[in-house]
Amino acid sequence: MSAAPGIAVPSNAFEERAALLLAVRQAGVRDISVMRAIESVPREAFAPFRFRDLANRNMSLPLGCGQTMSRPADIGRRIEALRIGRGHRVLEVGTGSGYGAAILARLAREVVTIERFETLAIEAARKLAALGVSNALAMHGDGLEPARTLGEFDRIIVEAALHAPPAALLKILSPGGALVYARSEGGGPDARPRQRLIKVDRIEGGALRESDLGPHSLCAATSGAAKSL
Repeated sequence: MSAAPGIAVPSNAFEERAALLLAVRQAGVRDISVMRAIESVPREAFAPFRFRDLANRNMSLPLGCGQTMSRPADIGRRIEALRIGRGHRVLEVGTGSGYGAAILARLAREVVTIERFETLAIEAARKLAALGVSNALAMHGDGLEPARTLGEFDRIIVEAALHAPPAALLKILSPGGALVYARSEGGGPDARPRQRLIKVDRIEGGALRESDLGPHSLCAATSGAAKSL
């Protein structure tokens, strides 16, 4: 494991990275290409400085603008579900730190990642460039209503919980493409809604087929774009 430029590697980083990869595998991730992509991306390069010593643990970390850096095991589950190939064009809705985009870039031909908070989008773009990730573009905007000029995507990953995938995203999903998101279900005044990881495949003839991949957890999606909180 090599460090990102300007990032100090703690003496126990190798042991922590091994434990992190084990946690990802124990979460059910089996695709070796996904595991290698996670292994090759230094999470400490994307974690906020004050939490950098926790970067190689399988835990979520706070980001600016009230956002959260997902657990690597959860990111791995979402990415594995998409079965990304080297020729695929991928859209990520919710850039956050840029860590997920860096993993996706190891697997796909091209990644476009959209973040509603401009400060996070700028910082993610800077970190991706510092790591030499040339096939991922971080943009500021509303990922739930992306510009049609972006074209179609073979794979779409929504890093947030929704009641249903927005029509705007389904319109830009290529034939044979797949979309993954967390679906919020139930809940009430005194109970948090349950979430399920859902995969939507566009099958022959343009029809959509949903698959329930089990319990999951993500922050609720918010539409629109913002400078910062």
